[in-house]
Formats: sequence, structure tokens, C-alpha cells
Amino acid sequence: MFRKSRRALVTGAGAADGIGMATARALGEAGVSVIITASSARVEQRAEELRAEGLDVRAVVADLTLSGDVERLGSEAGEIDILVNNAGMGTVAQPALQRRFLDLSESDWDRGIDVSLKTAFLSTRGFLAGMVQRGHGRVVNMASVTGPYVSNEGEAAYSAAKAGMIGLTHAVALEVGRSGVTVNAVAPGWIATGASTPEELVAARNTPLGRAGSPAEVAAAVLFLASDAASYVNGAVLVVDGGNILQERKG
Repeated sequence: MFRKSRRALVTGAGAADGIGMATARALGEAGVSVIITASSARVEQRAEELRAEGLDVRAVVADLTLSGDVERLGSEAGEIDILVNNAGMGTVAQPALQRRFLDLSESDWDRGIDVSLKTAFLSTRGFLAGMVQRGHGRVVNMASVTGPYVSNEGEAAYSAAKAGMIGLTHAVALEVGRSGVTVNAVAPGWIATGASTPEELVAARNTPLGRAGSPAEVAAAVLFLASDAASYVNGAVLVVDGGNILQERKG
């Protein structure tokens, strides 16, 4: 899938059972040298676990809502061929907020947008110019079906951020495609992670496949979009939800 040696950065890879970790593993198993980042030191543990599997992985702790941290990350990471903007939803310090729109404060809104959209803006801005200069690159944004296609009560900020992620994907894809850089998005549905609530796992049983997806199944989509095989895929949104958004009646 990768004709040359590639280097990837996967953001939001602090959780052992999350999409970021699964993506880093998939890229590493494909022979890519991977840097993972998250806002807490637990990302160092994830790198140790992946290295124990024989993969070329190192970790950098950074808060990607802060431009200074992103600049430092750029200095430590060096040249990156593949950027996976997976950071979002919430962090260990500040879990994802579930609050109805009329109860949202301005700071609640700002935090939701910062964590799930500003992180992608700052990271992409930090690494995209190098890709353009070298004439090759892959940016894969982790969107969601929540926002662009459907939503849930209490997720106005998250929905707006993930819909914005699709808009960002489309706009940047147009701007850099002629430079040999593609920008695409993956939109997961119900995925079983350690952060899944019992209610979410019940909802997943009402999908056409009758189950939640796995982080590895999302990672497979990312791996394709990051690969040389996806050279003519640009500005696309690959939905990974078991067909759930096709259903008008969901049980």
C-alpha cells in the first residue's frame, strides 16, 4: 500500500482501546513510521505498547488546542507524510460534554469547537505546507456521522464541530490537490471503545449489522485513504457505520 517509506502523525491516540491507537497500529503494521500524540502522558504508554509489538512508534505529549504546543510538536516530529486528525470529543482532563443547547455556556461551546475542530485546523496548518512543498501528502480527518448526517440531543457543539470537519476537508482538498496532497475524511457511527456508554452500545445493536463497529474497522478506512492506492480519492467522506444512517426506522 505504501511504495516508499512514509512517516505519519496520529493525533488523539491516548486511549488504549480508541480509534487513534488502532490507527497507529494499522499504519505501523503497514510499515509506516508513526508518531502519536495526546494531551496527557498516557500516550507514552501507548507508544511503549506498540513498540512491544515491533512497530516503529514514538510519542509526543501536546495540547493541540494551543498553537504553541502544535509548533513544538512540529519541531519534534519533523517531516510528516500522513496526518490523521483524530483528536476530538474529549480529553482525560475534560471529558466530552453532554448538554442541551439552551444550557450551553459560551465556554462550553468554545471548548467543544476547540477540541473537535480547532485541533484539526492547527495540526493541518502546521504540517500541510511541508507536504505541498514535497509534492506528496495525505490528510485524513476523523469526522463523524454525528453532525454531517445525524445528531443527538445534547451534542450541538460536537455536531457543529464534526460538520465543520467535513467543510474543512472539502475546502482544503480543493486547494492542495494539484500539489500531490489529498485530504479526506472518515465518518464513524457507533464504535465500541472504552468511552462507549451502555446506551450507545444498545443503540449499536439496532444498526443493520446488529453490532457496534470496532476501532480496527475504522482504522482500516483510514489506512486506505492514507495509502498510495488512494491517490485519486480527494475530498471524500467515507462513512463507517454499518449502514445505520440508511435507516429511517432504528428500532
